[in-house]
Amino acid sequence: MTNTHHPHPVKAEARQLSFYYGETRALKLINMPLYENQVTALIGPSGCGKSTFLRCFNRMHDLYPGNRYEGEISFNPDSTNLLDPEVDPIEVRMRIGMVFQKPNPFPKTIFENVAYGLRVRGERNRRTLDDKVEQALKDAALWGEVKDRLKDMAFNLSGGQQQRLCIARALATDPELLLFDEPTSALDPIATASIEELMHDLKKRVTILIVTHNMQQAARISDHTAYMYLGELIEFGKTDEIFIKPRDKRTEDYITGRLS
Repeated sequence: MTNTHHPHPVKAEARQLSFYYGETRALKLINMPLYENQVTALIGPSGCGKSTFLRCFNRMHDLYPGNRYEGEISFNPDSTNLLDPEVDPIEVRMRIGMVFQKPNPFPKTIFENVAYGLRVRGERNRRTLDDKVEQALKDAALWGEVKDRLKDMAFNLSGGQQQRLCIARALATDPELLLFDEPTSALDPIATASIEELMHDLKKRVTILIVTHNMQQAARISDHTAYMYLGELIEFGKTDEIFIKPRDKRTEDYITGRLS
């Protein structure tokens, strides 16, 4: 599956990855690379395993009993297997940020939302916190709108601003990979466009994996696309190739709307 001539190195790679909710096998032997500083989109019908796959990367499934992984996710440059029981999920989540479908700011100020991960890490220096929070808000294209209201509660922001705040919160700890689970499905078209533009800028610094139901969005923002169906990876490749000439009939049926 891995293309050795790819201009971007492999940042992470799922190998023979299966996942079980209790007895139910939700992912079946997935092999897929994520290339560094690229946006990879996961598309496919509801319930096909996209979000389940995404959440394997930051070990979100560990929060519920009865869930188990098979196979591995290798994370570079140090070839850490993210699913190794010896690997601390908290450490994993410091390296891998997550942004959810609905904006979920904490009931704290704008500043404290962004500083949260830094404080969890033990950062106490006020100057460092100020600098990091400012940089994360700039990186999330939000600084200009909130710099004079950092002590305001995060809930006072609009939906699109709250989602950018959640992106800033994820960026503050300098993650290497950002996971987006349908990050614009609760937003209006203008807010959606600003998040898409933001992703385009962010990939210069961070690798991005996004689950989206919106095929146009996948085509607009991603470099690579994976089509999943019933827990299996049906096809993975450059976005242009997947959308223009998919190799698998099932991918083509999904993209052309014959299979929803």
